[in-house]
Order: sequence, then structure tokens, then C-alpha cells
Amino acid sequence: MNSRPRTDWLLLAGFCGFLLFYGLAFFGLVGADEPRYAQVAREMLARHDWITPTLGGKPWLEKPPLYYWQAMLAYSVFGVSDWAARLPSPCDATLMVIAIYFFFRRFRPGSQLDAALMTVSSAGIIGFARAASTDMPLAATFTIASLAWYAWHESGAKPYLWLAYVFLALGMLAKGPVAPVLAAIVVCIFAAVKGDYGILRRTLSIPGILIFCLISLPWYIAVQVRNPDFFHAFILQHNLERFSSNLYRHRAPLWYYIPVVLLALLPWTIFAVAAMAETVRVWWSERRKMLKSQEGAFHVFLLIWLFVPVIFFSISQSKLPGYILPALPAGTLLLADYARRRIAADARPGTVAVILHSVLAAALVAPALLLGQILLLHHLTWTTPALIALTFATVLAIGIALTLRMPTGLRMLRFVTLIPVVLAVAAVLRLYAPALDNTLSARPLAIELGKLASKPLPLAVFHVRRETEFGLAFYRNQIIDRYDTGEIPQEEHIIVTATGSHEELITHLAGRRVLYLGSFAPQRLDYYWISAQAPVP
Repeated sequence: MNSRPRTDWLLLAGFCGFLLFYGLAFFGLVGADEPRYAQVAREMLARHDWITPTLGGKPWLEKPPLYYWQAMLAYSVFGVSDWAARLPSPCDATLMVIAIYFFFRRFRPGSQLDAALMTVSSAGIIGFARAASTDMPLAATFTIASLAWYAWHESGAKPYLWLAYVFLALGMLAKGPVAPVLAAIVVCIFAAVKGDYGILRRTLSIPGILIFCLISLPWYIAVQVRNPDFFHAFILQHNLERFSSNLYRHRAPLWYYIPVVLLALLPWTIFAVAAMAETVRVWWSERRKMLKSQEGAFHVFLLIWLFVPVIFFSISQSKLPGYILPALPAGTLLLADYARRRIAADARPGTVAVILHSVLAAALVAPALLLGQILLLHHLTWTTPALIALTFATVLAIGIALTLRMPTGLRMLRFVTLIPVVLAVAAVLRLYAPALDNTLSARPLAIELGKLASKPLPLAVFHVRRETEFGLAFYRNQIIDRYDTGEIPQEEHIIVTATGSHEELITHLAGRRVLYLGSFAPQRLDYYWISAQAPVP
């Protein structure tokens, strides 16, 4: 596991560059959040306004500004594009990985490269680091703040504590009070477990609190002054009501985040669970002895860090996968330290763990190779390509298992597990990016619409998903009217509607000419030209 710094940096640059940055523009913005956040940043940049986020010219006060500021900087340097909108997330993830590497090199030497590479190659980190959203900025700032706090706890060096306050303040600007709330819960539980409540008193540093306030509060004060309804919209509605009610229809069962975390930790899930289980076992049987050692206390801190976001958001009535992203690094860091200890003790991994890990890691490749079929049919069929993909994954699983059963198997864990991760990401990006673009993004539809008229026309939608509406708003840079809510333009315009809605569309346009222009088959959409409303005599 020991490695030379120059080699480490080359590996980190290579894997971060490929897993996080490569192919950001291969397919367009997907979902509702990506194009919506990207458009908010564009509008703020166009108005040279760093205070009030707007969408369609109206204040959009759901999220704080950190992502928007980062996207505005990216637009200023590279121009407005979908890949520039995504750029903040991989940059934040890379900063997080670098912080992990430095922390482990300083406090847990020998496992720094494993800790960094295991984190950057987990499925949840790769997925959210390639998205234009606020989830990765929060996860990165929370992770760096947590590591900085623990560095202070272990070393006593005040600059680490102040650094923790800096990144908690940035977390507050990334997604609101959830960052300091989660951090406070983690520190309080850790202090209680150790039986040392002086930790809380020492953590409340006057310089640190001043740093936190100087960084985070100016924007909150400024946006409240400009928008008197900010407190109600952001704090009460989009934080407290989102947590305590199903206001945004994201209800899920209490156990929802258990499979989400297990999937997000792929391909490291099996050994990460083994590391958690060992930490719990040792904690239960040797509590006092474990907490007196620096290594044991660190493992307990990581375990608390992992469980607190999962439990916290499990209680919430509104659940989305990205909410528990700040918990994932704790799982990979537990695994990295677990592997270091097992290697130092010359211990081999168990046969069952090796088999399960090999199967899960190799299994990433099969759906990646068959993604085109999944997107087209929404299920897998036993075709020749499916059998080839399954055979390849089986051979890969056998190779991983045989390698890990060697005397030096755990030393090879990082290398053999990264192989299927790289292959899966490469397959998705190189083979199926056009299919993802056509089926999930509004980008190709926006390009087709742009070819229809010599001048930009108003654009409306009818019976389409919000993802399509927000995607068209970004790619066409237009305010999109929605027939479903009675927003029917009086002037000549183009409407995008679900296929089969023609007769219903006509009923909304009595007396106006409707001309069919074409269809976008991959998303079952039609588009029409609508004449201007005749003046009332």
C-alpha cells in the first residue's frame, strides 16, 4: 500500500480525470434539477447578480448560492454549456479526494492512496460528481470539514479547527443549515461516546465561529434584505417542511437509505460492510480500550459520521438518494483503514467476502455493456450481447477472486477492483452516451427545434415531464409556457407535447391554426407550430 508521492499524484490525476471529468459533454443535462440549476446560474450571470437566484426571471430561493457561484465562474471562463454547468461538481469532488489523501498521509500513513481512490471510485461519488447539482458541493465541504475537525481533535492544532469552520460555512452556502446541523450531531455523539464533553467546549472556538459567520452570513443577510420572503421560502418551506412532510412528493419507507448506501458504495460494498462490522464488534467488546487509542477513536468517529446522515434523513418525510452523499466517504475511509490493518497483520480476506466482492465488482460491467438495451426495452432479454456481457463479467469475477485469494490479495484489492469500475464508466460513455442523450435529455430535441424557424419563437409545452420543460428552458434559453397551467401564448409559437395529445391540444386552441412539424420518437414527443391568436373584433 505504500507508494511514492509522485506516483500517487499521477494515479490520482488519472483516475479523477477519467472518472469525474471525462465525457462531461457526451450527453446533455438530465432530470429536472440539472437544467434548472444550470439555468439559474446563467440568469444570475446575465444580470451580474451574485445575490438573488432567479429562474425564468423570478426569484428561485430553494437553494443557497455556492453551486450557482461556481457555475457562473465556469460560464465566465468557458462559456455557457452543459459541461460547464457540470464542472463545479467534479472540481469539488477532486478537492475532497485531495483532502482525504493529505489527511491520511499525515495521520494514517500507508493508506492515503487507497482512501483517496476508493472514495473517488465509489458509484455514488462518480454519479453525483458528474451532475450539475448541489449535492456534491455539500458532500465535499462536509467531508473536508469533518476531516479537519478530527485532525484538530487528534493533533490539537488550532488551524485545523478553523479550517473545519471554513468548510462548514461553505457547506452552509452549498445547501443550507444541514451542514452545521449534521456536524454538530456527529461531534456531540462522538463526545458522548468518549465520555469527554470537554470536546464540545473546546470545539466552540470564538475565532472559528467568527470565521463561520463572516463567510456564510453575508449572503443570507443580503438575500433576505432583497427578498423579504426568503426566510419563509428557504428555511421554513424548503428545509423544515421538506424534512417534516411529503410536500414535494418524495416519500419513501424508513429503510430506504439502506439499499441506497449499499448501492452507492459499489464496488466496495462488501468490504466496507466488513469494516463497519469489525468496528462495531471491537467497539462493543473493547469500548474503553478502543476509545483510548487514536486509531480506535478514529474508527468510531467514522462510524458515527457514516450513520448520522443515514439516520437523520431516514427520519425525514422527504427522501432522495443524494441526501446521504455526505455519509459515503466515511464508508470508504473505514474500508481503507481496515485494509491497512489487515495487510499489516498479514491477514487474508474470507472466502465468502472475496466471492461476494468479486461478483459485485464484476457485475458493474454487465449493465454498462447492455445499457442500450435497458434504455430501449426497460428490461434485459437473453440475447447474444447479453450472454457475451454476462460471460465477460463472470470471467472478470473469477479473475478478481483468484487474485484476492493470493497471499498478497488485499494489497491488490484497489487495483483489481478499479478495473471493472473503469470498464463500466468507459462503456457507458463511449458506447451509450448518444442513447442517454436521446432518451433522457432535452438537448437533441432543443437542437431539432432550433432548426425549424429562421427566428426564435416562444416555446410552450403540454403534457410533458418537468425534466423536458426545464431542459428546453436551458438549451433554448427561453421562458417556457405550460398549457397545463393555462399559460397559452397569444402570439405565434411552437408547442412540444406528448405523442397522442393532438385532439386535446386542439380544444385549447379554438380558431387557431395548428401545423404538425415533427416528432421526437425517443421521448415520444410531437411538436407543432401554432398561429397567433386572432384579435378580438
